Amino acid sequence: MSEDLPASSASILTRKIGDGPSGGGAPRRGGGSTGEGADRRVKKPVFTPGRIGAVVVGVIIVLLLGYAFRSSVGGQRLRVQAERLTVSTVAIGPFQEYAQVTGNVMPRRTVYLDAVEGGRVEEIFVLEGTQVEAGDPLLRLSNNDLQLRLINADAQRMEQINRVQDTQFRMEQNALNLRQQIAQMDFNIQRFGKLHRRNVEMFEQKLISQQEYDTTKDEYDYWLATKRLTLEGYRADSVRTASQLGQMQASVNRMSANFNVIQRILDNLIVRAPIAGQLTALNVEFGELHSSGSRLGQIDEISGFRIRAGVDEFYIARVAAGQSATTLPVAGVEYPMTVTRVYPEVLDGRFEVDLEFVGSTPPDIRRGQTIRFRLEMSDSADALLLPRGGFFETTGGSWVFVLTDDGEAVRRDIRVGRQNPQYLEVMEGLQAGERVITSSYNSFGDADRLILE
Repeated sequence: MSEDLPASSASILTRKIGDGPSGGGAPRRGGGSTGEGADRRVKKPVFTPGRIGAVVVGVIIVLLLGYAFRSSVGGQRLRVQAERLTVSTVAIGPFQEYAQVTGNVMPRRTVYLDAVEGGRVEEIFVLEGTQVEAGDPLLRLSNNDLQLRLINADAQRMEQINRVQDTQFRMEQNALNLRQQIAQMDFNIQRFGKLHRRNVEMFEQKLISQQEYDTTKDEYDYWLATKRLTLEGYRADSVRTASQLGQMQASVNRMSANFNVIQRILDNLIVRAPIAGQLTALNVEFGELHSSGSRLGQIDEISGFRIRAGVDEFYIARVAAGQSATTLPVAGVEYPMTVTRVYPEVLDGRFEVDLEFVGSTPPDIRRGQTIRFRLEMSDSADALLLPRGGFFETTGGSWVFVLTDDGEAVRRDIRVGRQNPQYLEVMEGLQAGERVITSSYNSFGDADRLILE
């Protein structure tokens, strides 16, 4: 629409826009006023979107250039005090993989004293700590039930023995009676036999009658049959009586065995030392009642010692009977040992092993004493070694700070192999003679280069 207005109208509109609040133009400093003095310049904003975008792009470019520069000169730097660091030198030396373990001294053999039969403590013959010999009485228990069983068993045994003796007496009496009967029968058989043979001759000569002949013959035959039947009956009765006697004797033997068992049980009420050694525990008091199988004490064989130690489960597949170990110096002397037993059960991340000394034993060692030793996992051989230190907790042996000639330390990736409590075996990343910071890296943060002051 402005294009259709006349020129005079446009000029009037211009003046109105330039007028002040009163509608008139602003006076010029010379006192007069003109049309030019009525116009005002519009200012442009300083922070335009274009300028802001340019500034952001510039800042990003500066940051990128700073990061590239920092990377080219060694990454993030950190100033540290040199006297607070531990520096170790990489060197070639003998290396042996081992685990450092702590164990306790135990007797070579411990025998526990258990109550074979329960009873009441009547007497205590020795005290704890006493040296005893095998078979020495230690204490005596009493058990009225066992004593009553022994009396009953003895009574039954004696009763059965009496029965056997009565049976034997009857057999002997029957045998005696039978011998008497047989003797009488033999006498009659002999007498009637002679008479019968004489009557046979006389009967053939018809000197005696048939009746007289038959009478002597019948008498003779009767005594022969009587003897035969008597002997058969005696044999049958003897077999039956012998069988009965055998059963009764077997019963006597069983009763005697039962009596002996009860007698041995009563003998067990006197607790004796099974081996020679030191009575290290005797947990009894006068008048106490102990049930069968209860623990009364123990005896330690002190002719030798063994070491019981817990080993980290990390080594469970690498520990076996016959493996070697060496104590840390005891009174300045190291003592060789060998593994005698490995317990497969793992508790709280550890499994137990038993070891015994090879040759001499440290003097004056006592039960329960602590022994520290090295459990050897490999033979000794030369390797590139890095002393172990606090840095391993942070890096796990994957990288270290290596000192340079200009007084700085730079981060370097490495690879380690076997290890022991003192050294790491370096496989890659380091050379002999290089110096490495082996103290803790916890305060270094993400630094890639350390400046030593």
